[in-house]
Amino acid sequence: MAAAPDLSALEARIGHRFSAADLIEAALTHVSAAQGKRVSYQRLEFLGDRVLGVIVANMLYAAFPDADEGELSRRLADLVRKESCAEVALEWGVEAFVRVGESEKQNASVNRAILGDVCESIIGAVFLDGGFAPAQLVVTQAFEPRMRSPRRPLRDPKTTLQEWAQARGLPPPSYRETARTGPDHAPEFTISVEISGFQQAEARGLAKRLAEQAAAAAFLTREKIVDPGDRKGAA
Repeated sequence: MAAAPDLSALEARIGHRFSAADLIEAALTHVSAAQGKRVSYQRLEFLGDRVLGVIVANMLYAAFPDADEGELSRRLADLVRKESCAEVALEWGVEAFVRVGESEKQNASVNRAILGDVCESIIGAVFLDGGFAPAQLVVTQAFEPRMRSPRRPLRDPKTTLQEWAQARGLPPPSYRETARTGPDHAPEFTISVEISGFQQAEARGLAKRLAEQAAAAAFLTREKIVDPGDRKGAA
């Protein structure tokens, strides 16, 4: 029987030393590797997801006192999505310790969905091992930098552009189809967006909605406009 791996370096990166070794071991075990007395991370993932949500919601509430419920919800969704959790798991270096079964070993590496799950399961394990305060510390250390510097826009480009125009007393953006190419069953649309006093921006997409979003994004990029939710907007 192989010796249990030394998890001390991983615990140091996570920021919590486990009293109950079985909790961190379970948090690292995919269902495909659960057998005998070895349990998977599924229950811990369920718990960790809820603990993460409460802690991040509390962080956001304190950090953005002027934000309304809609903005707080968008920020929360961005921070706790699986992709963000997977990034945290990679920073912790968990991929070298995750146990997966033979079916999952066919992958070149542990996929990001599993890494996102493991991040949540570790948070659940910390909560059970030490209580709310240690879990809050682990989550804050990992997620506060992301809260301060969002990895992606908090609004879609059309909404961002409309709110930017509204905040400056400008009429709402106007979208116009300028061209349609390709066969009838798969047309490609060219859409322009105009705001009074600014040069129009144009983009293409395989649906009108996508072309409008792309045109809005092109306008935002050209004018160096950022998401109003980041409290920065162009002058």
